[in-house]
Amino acid sequence: MYTPKSFELNDVSEAVAFMKQYSFATLINTSGNIPEATHLPFLIKQQGEQVILSSHLAKANPQAEYITNGTSLVIFTEPHAYISPAHYEKELNVPAWNYIAIHAYGEATVITDEAEQLQALEEMIGSYDMAYLKQWAGLPMDYKLKMCKGIVVFDIKISDLQGKKKLSQNRTSTDRDAIIKAFSQSPDFNEQVIGSYMQAEVHK
Repeated sequence: MYTPKSFELNDVSEAVAFMKQYSFATLINTSGNIPEATHLPFLIKQQGEQVILSSHLAKANPQAEYITNGTSLVIFTEPHAYISPAHYEKELNVPAWNYIAIHAYGEATVITDEAEQLQALEEMIGSYDMAYLKQWAGLPMDYKLKMCKGIVVFDIKISDLQGKKKLSQNRTSTDRDAIIKAFSQSPDFNEQVIGSYMQAEVHK
């Protein structure tokens, strides 16, 4: 990911927190030099310094057939906002876009053990819908195993984590303050969130 130095996000804890906040991400693999992508919810786990992404694909998804071939890329991105030159102090300026993105690279391992598959699904449910766990626990085991047969459960151990925060760090404090003020009063949710991230970046 092209990342000028002023936009680098190098703090692993900050990157992991962002991935957990915006955990519906894009999984990308290549087959025959053609990229394929699937949009999936991920469970982000840390084991010491190792960050692991867990999810599952429908077995009918062609991408499931080659997920273990080479390196997978998972892209996490969500809040973004157009930056109008109207916010800038000087007229000689052009529009821009503020956003945060994390690119996670690693090799996928498919989980074939039924007990481990069920555990992975329960962890995913617990992360996204804790209230459903009780209902899940009461479902017949043959139903759960049938569900497992229709999916491919996998983990990705991250080998390269690239983060980018483009939050007007290259602008003057006057320009940044004007954007933050405008976004804090905006009815647009994305602008509000980007404004909050900008505010936090100013006070780091």
